Amino acid sequence: MLDGSALFSLRLSLQVASAATVFVVVIGVTAAYFLASRNFRGKEVVDILFTLPLVLPPTVTGYYLIILFGRNGAIGRFIYEWTGWTIMFTWYAAVLASFVVALPLMIKTARAAIESVDKNLINASYTLGHSRTGTAMRVILPLAKKGIIAGGVLSFARAMGEFGATLMLAGNIPGKTDTMPLAIYSVAGSGEWSGAHAMVAVFTLISGTLLYIANRFGKRMI
Repeated sequence: MLDGSALFSLRLSLQVASAATVFVVVIGVTAAYFLASRNFRGKEVVDILFTLPLVLPPTVTGYYLIILFGRNGAIGRFIYEWTGWTIMFTWYAAVLASFVVALPLMIKTARAAIESVDKNLINASYTLGHSRTGTAMRVILPLAKKGIIAGGVLSFARAMGEFGATLMLAGNIPGKTDTMPLAIYSVAGSGEWSGAHAMVAVFTLISGTLLYIANRFGKRMI
């Protein structure tokens, strides 16, 4: 059904999405916990900054990433000076782009799940002498785990489907950085419709399955 190049793109998409999701879950859940449990000056500004990639065009997000991590970028130039290596046009760039665009989904979903935890249970944990960290690990996160899992699944699906920011940061290099969405774009652009049909069908099946899983966990939150 899929030829060798399409299978490479599918494997790369799964690899990129898996790596991005690991970082998304760790950083997203941590950020969601602090946004849900702490009040501090500038909280809404921080929330807006985390959410921006969700509403910005992916090409704009990709532009910001180039400004930051490009060879001459604010961060990228120091990395290049120290190591002689740049993240641009590597599969790591695809991971970075997917991480940035998927992170808001994780934060929004995990924050909602954490905020839905019964405050009486949290206060009871404090009464029993547990610290904030202990309460978070023993009470809050276990009770919010279904929402966190749903957020992780949605983030994985979003990371797999990332196109614009990935194209700008990682490029569309056959056999190196052409993830499935980029491969579909290339194949369709060259008029190879039978190959495009096959890749679109496989990608739609995977995405639909991920949404079904996320919905199942989302319903269990209620």
